[in-house]
Amino acid sequence: MEIVHEEINAKGRYSATVEGYTGEMTYSRSSPRLIIIDHTLVPDELRGKGVGQALAKHAVEEARNGGWKIIPLCPFMRAQAMRYPEWQDVIQA
Repeated sequence: MEIVHEEINAKGRYSATVEGYTGEMTYSRSSPRLIIIDHTLVPDELRGKGVGQALAKHAVEEARNGGWKIIPLCPFMRAQAMRYPEWQDVIQA
């Protein structure tokens, strides 16, 4: 699954299009070393296809590669962060 990353000023978005539908995860950059993931949207047509999980995993990989932390304000991302203790190196509660 290809994930597209867009960032303009302090706002960013990860998105994946599958079968003509797009899921997205949005964030705000509060500093060069911290992003706040504030929203995840996966259309009903993509539920159960792993799109949300792929977006969350991608955000974690980006944080590791970029040397920043994630505040998981979005309920989906917060639940994923609790589900995967191995992500705690980039999660800031």
